Amino acid sequence: MKTLLVLCVVCTLVVLSVSGTAEQKLKNCNEVRAAYSSKGFNVNDVPNKGINGAPLKVCPQGFSCCTVEMEEKLSQQSHTEIKAPVSRLSTNLQSTFKQRHDHFDKFFRELLRNAEVSLHSMFVRTYGMMYVQNAELFKNFFEALTRYYVSGSAAVNLDSMLSDFWADLLERMFRLVNVQYEFSDAYMECVSRHTDQLQPFGDVPRKLRIQLTRAFVAARTFVRGLALMPEVVNKVSTVSASPSCVRAAMKMLYCPYCSGQVALKPCQNYCLNVLRGCLANQADLDTEWNNFLDAMLSLAERLEGPFNFESVMDPIDVKISEAIMNMQENSMQVSQKVFQGCGQPKTSMAFRSTRSVKETGFTGRFRPYSPDARPTTAAGTSLDRLTNDVKKKLKHAKKFWSTLPETVCAGERIAPGDECWNGTAKSRYESDVIGNGLANQVSNPDVDVDITKPDIVIRSQIAALREMTSWLKAAHSGNDISIDNDEDGSGGEESGSGCDSPPCDTDQDIYFSTPPNPGKPRVNQVVVDRRPSAAVASQGSMALALCGLALALLAPHLR
Repeated sequence: MKTLLVLCVVCTLVVLSVSGTAEQKLKNCNEVRAAYSSKGFNVNDVPNKGINGAPLKVCPQGFSCCTVEMEEKLSQQSHTEIKAPVSRLSTNLQSTFKQRHDHFDKFFRELLRNAEVSLHSMFVRTYGMMYVQNAELFKNFFEALTRYYVSGSAAVNLDSMLSDFWADLLERMFRLVNVQYEFSDAYMECVSRHTDQLQPFGDVPRKLRIQLTRAFVAARTFVRGLALMPEVVNKVSTVSASPSCVRAAMKMLYCPYCSGQVALKPCQNYCLNVLRGCLANQADLDTEWNNFLDAMLSLAERLEGPFNFESVMDPIDVKISEAIMNMQENSMQVSQKVFQGCGQPKTSMAFRSTRSVKETGFTGRFRPYSPDARPTTAAGTSLDRLTNDVKKKLKHAKKFWSTLPETVCAGERIAPGDECWNGTAKSRYESDVIGNGLANQVSNPDVDVDITKPDIVIRSQIAALREMTSWLKAAHSGNDISIDNDEDGSGGEESGSGCDSPPCDTDQDIYFSTPPNPGKPRVNQVVVDRRPSAAVASQGSMALALCGLALALLAPHLR
């Protein structure tokens, strides 16, 4: 009995001693005054000694170095400090993909400009005045391609534009190879209507349409996806912390000040629960964000293969020259089919049968395009380098929103082990770490979250990501769904997929090679005795012979 009494006395003395020591520390608030003033606050706000903390709204009551006014100011400070690391991470993400968007957009636009300049330079040297007099046809062609890149089928129906281009080119060439005849506008409309049946340019228009459609759909959709990422991050960053989040942040970061423990950091699991409560809505972005990134990565793979914008645009002048060469070789057959379908035209009275060779002649050879000669454009880079770089960034951005709490609650912001602030004292944090997302916050022990009221801004961004993902998947299959663009145009209209017969899902039909040694265009000779009249035969023979000289102006040439 005496032994038990002695133990009780000893325990009482120990408790009184510890209590006295803690109370003694609270009587002196010098450390709190120094730490408080280092935050830019007035040191006179801090009492010299511990006071009754009963009026405090957030921190533990009892003796405290905090006043109600201090608690309010520290609550504002905690709001800033809890937001700062999230803002910094979001800004870095915004900057990363804003730069990648600008790089890709500049690259694609420069490829378009280079292709136009290359074609102009080559055709001026090769075709001379014959091209210069028809240069607006090609200028309009590249302007339409640029508008399609910017705004898609909202601005340009690519199929119709390409059909009109080839029909217009046929009309101009048909006049050149039949200069001995007069053609009315109605007659040329008849010629244009039969372009697809005549196939004067061989298979080049069909294959080039597939290439252009697939390459442009992939390129412009991928660039729009890159543009969406910083937009989403920027809008999500405007979401303010809820009052319950600010309260929890204050309790985690600055309530240790009130107890005189200014150097005490929060326990990691405690920090995780606070951040998961504060960022519950943001974490709900993660599923659609990851789906979107997967779709971007998938389309990036396409950019390197059959959707290679670079390999389509760089040799486009050579491909058009190949089409012209096909027209030259088949000019007689094409003309005969037109005459059969549209009627025999009248002979032109103004046709000069004595045109000199010097007016139309040229020398030069056609240089086939080598697919190995990959260009380096747009700030000294290439599509391969751009794509490899952006794929690394896309992979790194996965699970960005759901891992924000782990990213923030690390390093010097937390205290390892059990020597940490658990919300009430320096001790182990006992609560379980709850999951990410709004639905899981119903059991959050540290942040009161209303799971019935999801944030409207974030829900709208989830919808935007979901819609963009569907566009990316469509582009992966070669289908264009017009996208609303800030520059011009409005979306919603679907364009052709670029698929033709045979189906375009076979990659071997995407590219076609130029013959390694294309020869001089063949000019068909006319047999005089097939004409019904000797006089007409003589005139026609001379006309077609001289026309052969004119055809030389349309032969491809080394650029």
